[in-house]
Amino acid sequence: MYFLRSFGLLFLLFAFVYGGGQIFFMPEEQKQALRALKETLRSAKKEINIAIYSFTNKEITKVLRDQARNGVKVNIVYDKESNIKNAYSTIGYLATLNNINVCLLQGRKAAQKDYYGIMHQKLAIIDNHYIIFGSANWSKSAFENNFEILYLSTEKKIIQKAKKHFKEMLKDCKAF
Repeated sequence: MYFLRSFGLLFLLFAFVYGGGQIFFMPEEQKQALRALKETLRSAKKEINIAIYSFTNKEITKVLRDQARNGVKVNIVYDKESNIKNAYSTIGYLATLNNINVCLLQGRKAAQKDYYGIMHQKLAIIDNHYIIFGSANWSKSAFENNFEILYLSTEKKIIQKAKKHFKEMLKDCKAF
């Protein structure tokens, strides 16, 4: 098992260094996409920042739990409306763990209307070295049934821009 995990991480790093990134189209590449996401999260040494609309996938939850136990700081911005009363959301469980900070973000109020937008992102920044984004929520359906895209990259300009955006979202995020 250790050999396979090490080989997977080496393959992932090789693809980043020589390919600039990876893109996965689901459902065709569902297993590869989920494996790449989990391996990239496992590679974190210091910090994982996540903005996610819907997060119900237990496999990814376990990776974050384990990373937090190993001292990695995890920050997760969840969409308020889709997670506040969602029994399947991971927010309640992850909020109880050390080294994991969760908060809820509501979209901006519509001009002259009585409704708010949503925080619809699917974004992860790992150690300011990797970025993951796409259309896929972190749910079982996204990785098994839906037509989704997941993109992983080490492009510094994209990471820096996303990091700035993530900090702005944190300013408006409310504690869970």
